[in-house]
Amino acid sequence: MTDTAPSVHKRQGTSILTEFTKAFVKENPVFVQVLGMCPTLAVTTSVVNGMGMGLATMFVIVLSAVVASAVKRIVPDQVRIPVYTVIIATFVTLVDLFMRAYIPPLSKALGPYVPLIVVNCIIMGRIEVFASKKAVLPSLVDATGMGAAFTVSLMILGAVRELLGNGSLLGIDVFGAGYPPMIVMILPPGAFLTLGILMAGFNAARQRRRPVLVEG
Repeated sequence: MTDTAPSVHKRQGTSILTEFTKAFVKENPVFVQVLGMCPTLAVTTSVVNGMGMGLATMFVIVLSAVVASAVKRIVPDQVRIPVYTVIIATFVTLVDLFMRAYIPPLSKALGPYVPLIVVNCIIMGRIEVFASKKAVLPSLVDATGMGAAFTVSLMILGAVRELLGNGSLLGIDVFGAGYPPMIVMILPPGAFLTLGILMAGFNAARQRRRPVLVEG
């Protein structure tokens, strides 16, 4: 018993860590699954905007996944999608009202994309694929990992676009007054260009990490 208990706890800890970290590389919502492209392309003109959008989405996906997992057994299968949509919309309304009340500049910068979190396919996808089939704790870990990975991805996109498009990072001038800003980087074409380059680099790095099978 004394030898088995630590082994069980270790396996559980490893499983939780795996569930959390899978979203950063193996199932990255932006660079691998290509989900949530509307806010990804629209709001990542700066690091702050990307972080704000990512954290708002993370708040919604974590709480929605937890509630959906908790009520999954009492929700009839025929109405599960409307029920999950109402759950998501409730938390989106809360985060939207909070941002309008306490962070008005960020709320204004993100515009309609905060209410549009309701239709973000990352959230409904994780509820359908994971939370509706798993217990609350694994659903919490999965949703937190997905939300964190989405936030980091948006911040990376925002950092590249802000740095090249404005010559600044987090509002701090990096290249000096002599830098000619690449205005295209903070425009829609720059969003597609940055996403494509980062996605190519990310997936090339993933391919290199895969073990090579040697035929005997």
